[in-house]
Amino acid sequence: MEPILSLSLDTLRRRTSMKWRRHPEDVLPLWVAEMDTPVSPGVRRELERLLADGDTGYPAGNGYAEAYADFAAEEWGWRPDPATVVLSPDVMQGVAMTMAQVVRPGDRVVINSPVYAPFWATVRNSAAELLDVPLGEDGRLDLDALERAYAEPDVTVHLMSSPHNPTGVVHTREELTRVVELARDHGVVLLVDEIHSPLVGPGTDFVPVLDVPGADDVVTITSASKAWNLAGFKAALLVPGPGARERLQRLTYESTRGAASHVALRVHTAALTEDRDWLGRLRTELQANRELLDVLLGEHLPEVVHRQSRGTYLAWLDCRALGLNRPASTFLERGRVALNDGADFGPATAQWVRINLATSPAILTEAVERMAAATRG
Repeated sequence: MEPILSLSLDTLRRRTSMKWRRHPEDVLPLWVAEMDTPVSPGVRRELERLLADGDTGYPAGNGYAEAYADFAAEEWGWRPDPATVVLSPDVMQGVAMTMAQVVRPGDRVVINSPVYAPFWATVRNSAAELLDVPLGEDGRLDLDALERAYAEPDVTVHLMSSPHNPTGVVHTREELTRVVELARDHGVVLLVDEIHSPLVGPGTDFVPVLDVPGADDVVTITSASKAWNLAGFKAALLVPGPGARERLQRLTYESTRGAASHVALRVHTAALTEDRDWLGRLRTELQANRELLDVLLGEHLPEVVHRQSRGTYLAWLDCRALGLNRPASTFLERGRVALNDGADFGPATAQWVRINLATSPAILTEAVERMAAATRG
């Protein structure tokens, strides 16, 4: 069977999405979270059926939420109630819609840098202010610092990434239990982006925060888009804890269900129900690429530190030992490799880069070789 991550550069350069159009053709794009995969078979079949039947109208039914509930039960032994789930066009719009129900002018929202760049923008575009509680030196949540932050009277929300982006760290049940306890004690609403959760690789257990005892005033936001490369089909799920259900019910049809595409809902449902074996193969190939990256760095860039994690298909590289002011700029300008600049994830990580591992081993190998050459140029 042909590997999923085996598409050639010639094939990939025919794509017209952001990943392949942001930079000139001599640049290897390993930045934005799009995967270099073919369409999974169940998704392809559903798309062909939709087109053949002219089934391209408005959405109906609750199939996406039901498919996610079944997937979660099989993967993690936890099953949300599909009847309580609310639709959103995508995860960050879901975050914004939920925050609009919670925060008031003068409130503060906790985030944990380095963190997904849209977290910063979404909070700043709301009525709230940011309170950054950075991850610890070990890359994990600083629970003591979170406790101090939650105690601040104007802190009302903690916007979390689980698994964490860009580090790929998978929060443990013990960590999430403590976060839930602290949030409950201080009246803080937890908004948790779990979009990468289906990608968590073998040997690492993902814990849905809503599976933690006491997770009451909590909303998780997720989608099949990341794990099955469906960013072009916008659909996401807002999954509330018991204390958040009434708040989500206040969201209108026009701002939630009406804004998610019928075609997107159908193909996301197909991915969750028909393409789990495909996802399993993808996880195996991604783990092989994580291990390959370590080998390549050891051979070509031994100064770069990669703390391997299995929460995403993105690797977070500490390039401080290279002595470069902005490594991402150097790799792009001298090596013609596009990576995400660490400065986009937080003020203290300008000498880090994020690299997308969801590509062929051949492309990953060439990218690291180019990066190494850039440091000598």
